[in-house]
Amino acid sequence: MDLRFTDDEIAFRDEVRSFCRTEIPAEIRRKVSEGRSLSKEDYVTSQRILNAKGWAVPHWPQEWGGRDWTPIQRYIYTEELFQAAVPLPQQFNCYMFGPVLATFGRQDQKARFLPRAANLDDWWCQGFSEPGAGSDLASLKTKAVRDGDHYVVDGQKTWTTLGQHADWIFCLVRTDFEAKKQRGISFLLIDMKTPGITVRPILTLEGRHEVNEVFFDAVRVPVENLVGEENRGWDYAKFLLANERTGIARIGLTKERIARIKRLAREMPAGSGTMWDDPAFRGRVAEVEVELKALEITQMRVAAKQGRADSVEPDPASSLLKIRGSQLQQAATELLVELAGPFALAAPVRGAGANNLPGGFDWVDAAAPSYFNNRKVSIYGGSNEIQHNVIAKGILGL
Repeated sequence: MDLRFTDDEIAFRDEVRSFCRTEIPAEIRRKVSEGRSLSKEDYVTSQRILNAKGWAVPHWPQEWGGRDWTPIQRYIYTEELFQAAVPLPQQFNCYMFGPVLATFGRQDQKARFLPRAANLDDWWCQGFSEPGAGSDLASLKTKAVRDGDHYVVDGQKTWTTLGQHADWIFCLVRTDFEAKKQRGISFLLIDMKTPGITVRPILTLEGRHEVNEVFFDAVRVPVENLVGEENRGWDYAKFLLANERTGIARIGLTKERIARIKRLAREMPAGSGTMWDDPAFRGRVAEVEVELKALEITQMRVAAKQGRADSVEPDPASSLLKIRGSQLQQAATELLVELAGPFALAAPVRGAGANNLPGGFDWVDAAAPSYFNNRKVSIYGGSNEIQHNVIAKGILGL
C-alpha cells in the first residue's frame, strides 16, 4: 500500500489542520490534550462549530449531512482532529446511533432524529451493558413487552457513559423470551424524560462522574421508536460495535500524547540532564511509535473497506484495531505517569522541587487520573479478551 498522500489530500489535510487550530477554542483543546474531563458545554460548542462547517458527520449519507469524502479523506480528518486535541463529535450521536439509524431506520425516524443528533441538539447515550451482561451482551435481561402501541420496558443498564447529559438512549431490550439469546433482542429509542427512568451516578477510580446506572421501571415506549425489525437488534448492535471498535483505536490521539511526552521529556529534569537523556525512556517511546505506525496501516485498510457502499457487514479486523489501539493508549498514559514521577501525586504531598516542573502543574495533575481512566479502554466496546474470540472466528476461521 502506498501511504503517500496525493497533492489534493495534502491540501485537504492542511485545510483541516488549520481549521482545527484556529476555530476550536484553545481551552477546550488544552483540556483534551491533558486528559481532563470536558463539560457538556465544551462538547456542544466544539461539535456545533464542526457541524456549521459541514464536518460533524462526514461519514453519514449526504442526505443527512455527510460529505462525499474518500476513505483517505475521512482518515485524514479524524487524525487531524485527534492530533489537534479537538474532541471528536459526540461518539454516541455520530459514530454509533447515527450510522445505525441511517442504515436500518425508517425515513421518518431519520428525518426526526439525525439532524438533531448531528448538531447535538439531542444528546444520545448507549443502553447496552447490564450488571450480568457486559462482554456477554446477548445475556441481557432488560425486557420490553408489547402493550398495544407501546412497549413496556423493565430492567437495568450500567456503565452508561455521560448518561447524566442524555436526552435519549438507544437501548437493546429483549422482546422474545423463547428465542435463542441473540434472536430475541430489539433496538429501541427511549426518551430519557419518560416516567420510570432513574439515572444513578457511578464514580470511577479517579473520582470522576462519567458513567451511570440507568433503571427502567414500567417505562412506556412508543412502538414507532423501534429501529428496523423486532428481534433483529443483535444484527444492528454488531454493526454499531464494529464502528465503535474501529474508533476506539484512536491512533491520532495516541500520536498527540506521544508528541507531548517527547516535548515535556526534553524539559523534565532528571539527574544531571533531562528525562529525554535516558535511553531506556526514549526506547519505550520509540516502541510505542513503531507499534502506532503498524496499527495505522491496518486502520487504513479497514477504513478503505468500510468506505465501500456495499459494505454493511462488520469487519472482524476492527477487533484488531480495538485491541492494539487500546493497549497503545494505555502505554502512552503509563509513559506520562513515568515522566511525572512522584510529582503525579496529589498537590499537598509533592514536596520541594515541584516548582521546577516544565509547563507548570497542570499536566502532572492530570497524569494519574488519565492513567486510571484509560484502564477502561481495553474493556468497553467488548473486552479485549472477547475480541480475541472474534478474531479467532472471523479471521482465523477457528
